[in-house]
Amino acid sequence: MTEIVNKIQKSGLIQLDLADYKPKESIVTIDLKENLWQGIALKEKDFREFIKENDWTQYEGKVVGVFCSADAIIPTWAFMLVISKLQEHGVIGFVGDKAEVEKQLILSNITAIDLEKFQDGRIIIKGCSDVAHPAFAMSELVKHLQPVSKSIMYGEPCSTVPVYKKKKK
Repeated sequence: MTEIVNKIQKSGLIQLDLADYKPKESIVTIDLKENLWQGIALKEKDFREFIKENDWTQYEGKVVGVFCSADAIIPTWAFMLVISKLQEHGVIGFVGDKAEVEKQLILSNITAIDLEKFQDGRIIIKGCSDVAHPAFAMSELVKHLQPVSKSIMYGEPCSTVPVYKKKKK
């Protein structure tokens, strides 16, 4: 009887699945459009009243993106006020819509990777991953891992596309 050998496992290849780095947090957004006067401008007095009266506890345990879907000029201090109020309630807030927040969280998860585990590694980034913004995520992963890896490939172990190979000195 012939023993089945997992050649991929013995090869020393390190497989990464981007799905491991996708956000696990619940993401909600605050659209500042709802606070515009006549749909075109933000009045400081009215906006400060919104900041004071809004139920900020509804965002606890979530990650919040703050953006404006209307074509209006929103002063920087408006975003700062919302983020500050979220911070008071222990809520993580970002400026941006849901897609931009997802990217920020993916980037945060990628930069938290312990590079020691990948030192001089031969890395394969799995091709079919269930992650939003795969081109963004894969590019950020390459930027983070390339300085320490021996090689980076894309795809599956049986069919990879070379992305990076460290030059011999």
